[in-house]
Amino acid sequence: MKQIQQMKTPQAQQLLASFGLKRASEQLPILLENAARESQTPREFLLTLLDLELAARNEKKRIRNYAGAHFPPNAKNIDEFNTAELEGGITPTQIMELKELNWVDAATDIIFLGPPGVGKTLLAIGLGLEAVNAGYSVCFERMSNLIEILDNRKKSRAAAFRYRRILKSQVLIIDEIGFLPISREQANAFFSLISELYQKSSIIITTNKEIENWDEILGDPVLTGALLDRIMENSRCFSLRGQSYRLKHPTPQE
Repeated sequence: MKQIQQMKTPQAQQLLASFGLKRASEQLPILLENAARESQTPREFLLTLLDLELAARNEKKRIRNYAGAHFPPNAKNIDEFNTAELEGGITPTQIMELKELNWVDAATDIIFLGPPGVGKTLLAIGLGLEAVNAGYSVCFERMSNLIEILDNRKKSRAAAFRYRRILKSQVLIIDEIGFLPISREQANAFFSLISELYQKSSIIITTNKEIENWDEILGDPVLTGALLDRIMENSRCFSLRGQSYRLKHPTPQE
């Protein structure tokens, strides 16, 4: 510690910055003062400095991943989901298990199925937020927008960039599958995307369509079967039951 203290602080800061330890470099004067006041050993000082740098890098990564996820405005934490509003389909214990994120490392897909308004999207986004906070890369897309990206990825730089990010994501959230039918060409592109992510990334799906009726969305029973083979092979499905939260708790009109 004496040798460190005898080194001029600006020189030490410059050395830290040259190694890419930006946050540690900025906070070095404060860290040195704290080390002297608390009589830290060299090992304790080094661990404190490295922990500070690691925390700063993790937070920078979290902010970058949150921005890249494209969550809708006012995304809600999963803890705001109240299972008491449901008639069934998922329990508080199951939500706690999902929050542990073991399914991400196992590339397990999650399906939230049920009528509109029961909280499928809140659960999906809530898990996405948990994943971002844990350091995973996440992409959120409504099905309609995802199809638009697939349609335009070869002629639009923005769509191509988003498509590449989706392919690299560790968690892809596809919201509202089943609200609108898609063409055969779009179904093929969607199948190709799922095949690319198969066993590499986790996919969270929200849908109001029973699984056995997905051929109505994709328009091809054979393609639907192949798609479901990939999704259902390693997945957890939660069939939420209950009345729409928005119908039970209407927003007061001014």
